[in-house]
Amino acid sequence: MTVRIAMWSGPRNISTAMMRAWENRADCAVIDEPFYACYLADSGAQHPGRGEILASQPTCRERVIAGLTGDEPAPVYYQKHMTHHMPEGCDLSWAVGMRHVFLIRDPAAVIASYLNKMPTVSAEDIGIVRQWELYKTITDLTGRRPPVIDSADVLAKPCVVLEKLCAALDVPWREHEMTSWPLGPRASDGVWALHWYQSVWASTGFSAPSTTAVDLSGAAQSLAQDMLPFYAALSADRLKPD
Repeated sequence: MTVRIAMWSGPRNISTAMMRAWENRADCAVIDEPFYACYLADSGAQHPGRGEILASQPTCRERVIAGLTGDEPAPVYYQKHMTHHMPEGCDLSWAVGMRHVFLIRDPAAVIASYLNKMPTVSAEDIGIVRQWELYKTITDLTGRRPPVIDSADVLAKPCVVLEKLCAALDVPWREHEMTSWPLGPRASDGVWALHWYQSVWASTGFSAPSTTAVDLSGAAQSLAQDMLPFYAALSADRLKPD
């Protein structure tokens, strides 16, 4: 039976590096943001490569869900999801049988990184509030709290955190496969990778955590403050490295 892992992250996290770690396992296949085209079609958001994205994926959520729940590409099927791709009111009953994990990051760092790629940022763009809502919904649907991991903890102690995550998901821990990967792009990368994935393409493993303080001001700083309670609520349940 295929183990289906749904990873819920916001943008400008280490979600693509995490996808690399799982894809490098011999027993695992991955899918990259399968609801991206649905989100663009539903929201009208003007993202880089919008036309290519819409052409590359189904825009019907039911078609996407059929693949996520029915395909068996490998013993472990890792699904990288963006929280803002799942608007409020979406039926999540399809996800009951999956093993879920939530990947979080300090809001200030998310916002600073997002603004390096996009001219503006909003609460909806970064999906932190939606991440908290999805965490509560999935907890209610499954009857258990999904594991939460913080990108800062992963970068500081990848082996420790990923081993704990594998235990929480009840899959074997494979240290040498999950902590390094080949350089460059992958066929599994979405067509949006050229705009967003340059740093991952240049990597062969998790990078060291940044020691540079995040410097925000004005609306960006206010947004980071507004997001802190939701991040803190998720962080309270995270798998700690110590």
